Amino acid sequence: MRVVIVGRGRLGRSLALLLPARGQPVTLCAHDEALPEADVILLTVNDDNVATTAASLPLGPIVLHTAGALGLDVLLPHERRGSLHPLMSFPGPERGVPPTDGVPAAIAGHPEALAAARALAERLGFRAFEVPGDRRLYHAAAVMAGNYATVLHDAASTLLAAAGVDPALAPSLLAPLALASIQQGAKVGPTKALTGPLARGDAQAVAAQLHAIEALNPELAALYRAVGAWGLLHTLHDAPLSEDQRAALRLALGLDAAQR
Repeated sequence: MRVVIVGRGRLGRSLALLLPARGQPVTLCAHDEALPEADVILLTVNDDNVATTAASLPLGPIVLHTAGALGLDVLLPHERRGSLHPLMSFPGPERGVPPTDGVPAAIAGHPEALAAARALAERLGFRAFEVPGDRRLYHAAAVMAGNYATVLHDAASTLLAAAGVDPALAPSLLAPLALASIQQGAKVGPTKALTGPLARGDAQAVAAQLHAIEALNPELAALYRAVGAWGLLHTLHDAPLSEDQRAALRLALGLDAAQR
């Protein structure tokens, strides 16, 4: 395939290094540059620029975008349109290019575009999977798993620092626990992987923690309650907790009657 990448951002520049190293030559262009002949055009521009850039492209080539949150209509009027979105962050070649073998990558689109997206994914070592449904929900899942996991890590680091631990060390001290929890959840499922006071039904520990967090920072307490409520009502929905334990946990988390 003659592949042209349009967009000199972090992902575009990373893919322009990765694909040739895997045997797929590419040409990297800015969105306002004249493009060479191409079989596949891969748009790595900002989400806000995908539609206008697609509209400016010549008709004929397969056109793919890498925007996780966008559907395929932004690539009109191109008939053979699709998407390729790796579930991995790319900080840019200057900071480093992450390993790509086994990285999941969402693909969708016209059959020929889907085939091209799959071929590029496989060339990169990605594990391609199709997303036929609402792209907003797909991208929200990616945001929660990736970006919001970082937010929770920051919140936990704030609590550890408030307990007297060096703030510079807190994130690295908590990282092994967080990574092991995610890996175990991927292996056996979140319900079986979840440990701690919620999974044990230890309402006294939850209440004591919330009392301390509330005194430190009410916003952090609200975050703890929100995550704990989801864990109790959904992650642990089928867990072997007694009704008394569940009732005590709901009370400790401050859930009202409607949420209970």
